[in-house]
Amino acid sequence: MNDFDVLSSQVVEISYALDTFYFLMMGALVMWMAAGFTMLEAGLVRAKNTAEILTKNVGLYSISCVMYMLCGYSIMYPGDDFTGGIISSLSTLGSGLVTSSDNSVASVVDGSGLDHSTLSDFFFQVVFVATAMSIVSGAVAERMKLWSFFLFTAVLTGFIYPVQGFWKWGGGWLEQLGFLDFAGSGVVHLCGAAAALAGVLLLGPRKGKYDRHGQALAIPGCNLPLATVGTFILWLGWFGFNGGSVLRISNVADANSVALVIVNTNMAAAGGLIAALLLARFWFGKADLTMVLNGALAGLVAITAGPLATTPVGATLIGFVGGLLVVVSIIAFDKLRIDDPVGAISVHGVVGIWGLLAVPIFDDSGKFWIQLVGLLCIFAWVFSMSLLFWLLIRLTIGIRVDEAHEYEGVDLHECGLEAYPEFAMVE
Repeated sequence: MNDFDVLSSQVVEISYALDTFYFLMMGALVMWMAAGFTMLEAGLVRAKNTAEILTKNVGLYSISCVMYMLCGYSIMYPGDDFTGGIISSLSTLGSGLVTSSDNSVASVVDGSGLDHSTLSDFFFQVVFVATAMSIVSGAVAERMKLWSFFLFTAVLTGFIYPVQGFWKWGGGWLEQLGFLDFAGSGVVHLCGAAAALAGVLLLGPRKGKYDRHGQALAIPGCNLPLATVGTFILWLGWFGFNGGSVLRISNVADANSVALVIVNTNMAAAGGLIAALLLARFWFGKADLTMVLNGALAGLVAITAGPLATTPVGATLIGFVGGLLVVVSIIAFDKLRIDDPVGAISVHGVVGIWGLLAVPIFDDSGKFWIQLVGLLCIFAWVFSMSLLFWLLIRLTIGIRVDEAHEYEGVDLHECGLEAYPEFAMVE
């Protein structure tokens, strides 16, 4: 083995190690989004339902990880030897660096064709599926049975999400058609929103949300500082969500791409927040904090489909439109008596659709009809399958808590404790 081969081997190994480390750290940022969703939702529900929403979020993350390992990953990335079960999934995760007979690096391409560890890819993907399920949590808050929610979590993360994920990211028919979704405005966010919508329609609104004339009544959250912190955590985690989707950083071109993606992500969030702030002031006469927070999240969702396809100015405009849409959408869903306590369906669904349709405006390779076909198929699959499984759960163990339990708060009846016991009335 000559000096050139030794040097080449070392360069490849360093590149492999750097990209693997980068992938893992970006995945860790996305995992931190679980804390953001938890804080956001805990701040926007009433105090009597806080412990249950916290339990749901830590529980769904863990269930998502296990279900995606057992079957979800192998469905989404089947390769040529797909069996769809635990054996295929675990064997796929075992691959790593390939070496030659003299122990030099012959290839740094693992079984999925990536130049980093397959395990790092699995970790990055598993935190994405947990993000999709977190979207559902907020939309069905304050009236869903905890164990029914956990049961649906297993179904969504182990089966429903991976199927449509394969269509795009696993090399399926949407990828071959030319559907563009860089980091998941459709695959993750629209998926979560569609599942949430199906659940909300079967659940019905919270007691007291609408008066006898059908007018929406405000049900304020218990901790807006907590919701604001949650939004900032999500904002930070989104840098990993979009930045990590570049998949590598070990060369100049990819490093520049990561920088552009992160800057565009930040600018879109800023644009969305400003738009929601201005529209809320114009429409309601007040700077509604909940709309402002959702405006930032809307900007993040909107840019997720194409953060590499535009400039920072373009990203700001994409986020700005998303911020306007989310305010209008939240009000519209209230008019339709579709009760979504945190605005998750509007943020991730309506704005996710906008994000997908915005890509062709800035990316010449994108086509509106392909984007429309993709988003309609993702929505149709997730919504129909979610509706089916929500209905099966409702017919068996039920999905909604008793009216008395809802009035008293689901914390005591589902978790046996309260998040803020000092505010509880004691006989």
